[in-house]
Amino acid sequence: MNPDFNTILFAFGLTLFAGLATGVGSTIAFFAKRTNTKFLTISLGFSAGVMIYVAFVEIFVKGREVLTVAMGDRQGWWVSVLAFFGGIALIGIIDRLIPSQENPHEARKIEGGEEEARSGKLLRMGTMTALAIGIHNFPEGLATFTAALSDPKIGIAIAVAVAIHNIPEGIAVSVPIYYATGSKRKAFRLSFLSGIAEPVGALAGYLLLLPLMTDSLMGGLFCFVAGIMVFISLDELLPAAEKYGEHHLSIYGLVSGMAVMALSLLLFK
Repeated sequence: MNPDFNTILFAFGLTLFAGLATGVGSTIAFFAKRTNTKFLTISLGFSAGVMIYVAFVEIFVKGREVLTVAMGDRQGWWVSVLAFFGGIALIGIIDRLIPSQENPHEARKIEGGEEEARSGKLLRMGTMTALAIGIHNFPEGLATFTAALSDPKIGIAIAVAVAIHNIPEGIAVSVPIYYATGSKRKAFRLSFLSGIAEPVGALAGYLLLLPLMTDSLMGGLFCFVAGIMVFISLDELLPAAEKYGEHHLSIYGLVSGMAVMALSLLLFK
C-alpha cells in the first residue's frame, strides 16, 4: 500500500482545506449578529455521523484487512484493536491536558462577547483556545490525511466533516480575542494559525512515518486513525452539537450523516 505522489498531494490539499475552515468560523463571528444554533447543531451532528460511519465501516475494516493479510488472522485482529484504542487513548490524553475553560470544544456563541469584554481573562482565553486547537488539530490532520490516502472519495467526506467541525472552533478563538483587543485582524490571524496546525500535523506525521512505511504500518495507522475519529465524534462533536441546540436535532444530524455517507459509498463503489 504505497500511495503515489498525486494521491499524497491530494490528501494534503484536503487536510489544508479542513484546517483553514477555522478562518470561516472567524469570518462568521465578525459579520453574524447571532449564532444560528439549529444549523450548527445539525451540522455538527452530521459531521459526527459521517466520521463514525466511515471509521467503523471503511477505515477500521480496511486497516484490519491489511493487517490480517500481513500478520495472519488472529495477530492481525489483535493489532487492529490495540491500534484503534491507541488512537482513542492519544486524543483522550491530549483532551485531558487542556483545561476545560480553554478547551476548543466548549461551545461559544457569537453574541454576548461585548458583555464579556470587560474581563481581563478574555485575551488569555482566546490565545489559549488557539493553542489548544492547534494541539488538537495535529491528530485530526493525521486522521484526514490518512483517510484520503486510504480512498480519495472517503477523504473528501472526512475533510468536509472536519471542516464543519472546525468552523465553531474558529468562532471560539475569534470571539474572545476580538472583544478583548478590538482587532479583527489579530483575531483572524490567530484563528488561521490554529487551523494551519492541521496540515502541518498531517505532513509531520507522514514524513516521520514515511521511511518506515510498510503495509502493516499503514494498516495499523488506519485503525489508529479510526479510533481518533470515533473519539472526536463522541467527545467533541456530539456534546458541542447538544450545547448549541436541541438534543433531537443533533441526533437527526448524526443519522443523516451516516445515511449520506452510506449512500455515497454504495453509489461510488
